[in-house]
Amino acid sequence: MSLRLLLVRHGLSSFNVERRIQGRDDLSTLTTTGEEQARRTGLALADVPITAVYSSPLKRAASTAAGVLAERNDKLSPSFDDGLLEIDLEPWSGLTADERAERFPEEFATWKRQPEVLELSRADGRRYKPLQELMQQAREFLDALISKHSVDGNDTVLIVGHNAILRCLIVTLLGEPEQGFRRLRLDNASLSIFNISSKGDGHQVQIECLNSTAHLTPPLPTKGKGARLILVRHGETNWNRDGRFQGQIDIPLNSNGHAQAEAARGFLADVPIQKAFSSSMTRPRETAEGILMSHPDVALQQTDGLVEIGHGLWEGKLESEIKAEWGALLEEWKRTPETVQMPEGETIQDVWERSVQSWNTIAEDLNPAETALVVAHDAVNKTILCHLLGLTPADIWAVKQGNGGVTVVDMPSEPGQPAVVACLNLTSHLGGVLDRTAAGAL
Repeated sequence: MSLRLLLVRHGLSSFNVERRIQGRDDLSTLTTTGEEQARRTGLALADVPITAVYSSPLKRAASTAAGVLAERNDKLSPSFDDGLLEIDLEPWSGLTADERAERFPEEFATWKRQPEVLELSRADGRRYKPLQELMQQAREFLDALISKHSVDGNDTVLIVGHNAILRCLIVTLLGEPEQGFRRLRLDNASLSIFNISSKGDGHQVQIECLNSTAHLTPPLPTKGKGARLILVRHGETNWNRDGRFQGQIDIPLNSNGHAQAEAARGFLADVPIQKAFSSSMTRPRETAEGILMSHPDVALQQTDGLVEIGHGLWEGKLESEIKAEWGALLEEWKRTPETVQMPEGETIQDVWERSVQSWNTIAEDLNPAETALVVAHDAVNKTILCHLLGLTPADIWAVKQGNGGVTVVDMPSEPGQPAVVACLNLTSHLGGVLDRTAAGAL
């Protein structure tokens, strides 16, 4: 049982097109493209049961919510909530991006590099920190939401808002990691899905997908100025389907896994790819080879640093078999994975160190114009993504990786800035917006 959150950013607005700062002003409206984006988002969610809808009252968000709900037959209507208002950038509102840079050069530089410390002045002279205020707004909204929709229930809640407030909600859900706001990207009419379940006295948060634009055109966020890496989890194996712990036993893809690789190939067929890397194990190599059928001139390089976590004596076993012999350790693995030494295997810290090192080596060797494909495993991908999101080895359950799921990471073009997770765990090319791949076992 869990609470599912569907986070949707409003569609393309008139101020987006004009590159004007919107903030909390309500002068911007959806463009024709924005209305079509809302409709497409509604079509993507048409078969997903939704319990309740909350929207920012600002016109661009309210119109997006109306467009999404128009594609449904359940007569849902949104509750407009000021907790979803966009960030208050009062002195900048209405300015173009160039005007802001010219009139507020120091403040703009701070916003780009350290938005959490930005200070602005209101018209009455009062000083305030916009992002810190918005983070408090996000905390209060989530507290109120969870008081209405239990994490022990089965509700699905649609939330329609804006770029900054939705990023603050996500950062809050993830425990407010350092530089968390700058590590995320949310495009117009994108869909992000979070699952919240109870864990001890608190909550366990899982990112099912982040910034999915697969229902739009183009299906992936546009590339930034830096190098891009496309991280894919291998396709399904029979052991994934059975729920066996695979680890470093070299199990090949099954027929569905090959079909998932083919679906990923089609999804990425038009994406320029200059380099490709995979774990040296069979299942990611076969997945990468399938994807590269659309990029026949790209050679695949294999690296041992990306092999799956060594489960030791657990490998090849079902969870029920592990529970019978190592019940307490299995529970510890689920509750506090960072504390567990696999019997005759690895720790998650071991995997973290070699996988992040391999990722960094690949990223550092790319020039800004290049895009690289990287295909690896569940635990490996989770450690890389936790690193990129500013999380820790204790947080690996916060990231979902479906078989054949696609994640996109844009490396920073300026020193001192974090990489941006442009989207995470896209699986719509495998059927539907929800991740329905085999649960498997980590």
